[in-house]
Amino acid sequence: MKLKTNQLIWSAVLTIFALGFTACADLEEVSPTLDAEVALYDIPTTIDRMQHGIPSNAGAANERRNAGATFSTFNAALGSTGLASVFSRNDLTAFAPTDAAFAELGLNPGNVRDLPGLRDILLYHVVAGTVLSTDLTNTFVPTVNGQFIGISADNLTINGANIVAADIRARNGVIHAIDAVLLPPSQNIVEVALGNENFSILVEAVVAAGFVDLLATTNNLTVFAPTNDAFVDLLGELGFGSLEELIDEEDGIGLAGLQGVLAYHVFDGRVFSTDLSNGTITMFSGDEVTVDVSGPSLIDQNDRTSGIVATDIQATNGVIHVIDKVILP
Repeated sequence: MKLKTNQLIWSAVLTIFALGFTACADLEEVSPTLDAEVALYDIPTTIDRMQHGIPSNAGAANERRNAGATFSTFNAALGSTGLASVFSRNDLTAFAPTDAAFAELGLNPGNVRDLPGLRDILLYHVVAGTVLSTDLTNTFVPTVNGQFIGISADNLTINGANIVAADIRARNGVIHAIDAVLLPPSQNIVEVALGNENFSILVEAVVAAGFVDLLATTNNLTVFAPTNDAFVDLLGELGFGSLEELIDEEDGIGLAGLQGVLAYHVFDGRVFSTDLSNGTITMFSGDEVTVDVSGPSLIDQNDRTSGIVATDIQATNGVIHVIDKVILP
């Protein structure tokens, strides 16, 4: 199946994910059967009632699992940012960190308002629509702040944070308690690469090609990022001792060639590992690469195979997957 670059298709898919996920998880242990009539309060009021523990309308299974879980810091954060009205008027699913989760960051009701970017952090804990635990699937979904969270129905985690109490119903949605505070990505693709020593040659190539602004400011990109070892192998394969030789020598590929190679590693659209399927995709360069999810791997137009060795490194403007061989158009 070929991935399309049509942004209307991506927007439709993401809207579907935001409204609800395909049910597939067996959450019987932590997901009690709830009577909709007990959901009398909006989300902020329900969270306020949770300051003294999981409320009675969460069911016995949640109470046993989380007898000591409280949420006064999350409630204080909502009040200090003025988001209580947003959380009370809209149909939402909130992933609420416990007081213990905030305490891991040194935060409490008295100082949480001083956390930089608190408003965006809180909105990163919310998705549109009422999503019960039985609706979860393994995927990435957009939050209200525009960034994505990774859902694991297999492990009952959100970005690695455990769901410790599920399906606490509110009048305008549902609350799931989690044991860690979720922090949205704060660096763009170039900044992420600069902070990883395994991408130093890639950064050098991006600078030489004049692609820094493109990769730092363009939204919704997917970059298949070769490691330093991948670039060293390519230089040896082509008979060059350095990236400069590859660009400058008469028999090198030149600057235009380097730009074409780098563009062959960028896809127009935010594609997570859960979105990949067998088939071909068209990269920024206009050339196709074949995706083999069994590897997972990429096969370039010269039948060279590059393994995808790490996935779903999020940046503010896209996602990075790490590959072990430079692919060539």
